[in-house]
Amino acid sequence: MHSEVVASRSAESRTGGGSSPAIDTVSLAIIEQLQEDGRRPYAAIGKAVGLSEAAVRQRVQKLLDQGVMQIVAVTDPLTVGFRRQAMVGINVEGDVEQVADAVTAMAECEYVVMTAGSFDLMVEIVCEDDDHLLDVINKRIRTLPGVRSTESFVYLKLKKQTYMWGTR
Repeated sequence: MHSEVVASRSAESRTGGGSSPAIDTVSLAIIEQLQEDGRRPYAAIGKAVGLSEAAVRQRVQKLLDQGVMQIVAVTDPLTVGFRRQAMVGINVEGDVEQVADAVTAMAECEYVVMTAGSFDLMVEIVCEDDDHLLDVINKRIRTLPGVRSTESFVYLKLKKQTYMWGTR
């Protein structure tokens, strides 16, 4: 298990639909330092970006409070008992937001995005085994009002998963 920073901007700001918090170059440098090592001491970050330890601590807290980033432990699902992962495309009739909200509330659904294209929603599901995945898709997602169809893409092997896109 290792720590990484997941830099995340609000869904509105990623699509241009809202305003995002102003982030200066020093805060961006702090984010990059934490993406390299989420446990890097504030004193070391301060040295790298030209601030005191206290100033870094204050900026990090502000970035967390604004929802600009999260500091989380990222695990390999296989090593913690989740042997089945899948991406599920969902087609919706009616209000996509309602279905997205219902799917988002499911603990197994780790990633939910509204899309344009072949599917209205793309959902990453992490489960203990095939029976668990079948239960989530068949008994919980497909039974939601508005779900027209689903298509599942079961992961055979995860080749790359990073959160290191930086602040570009």
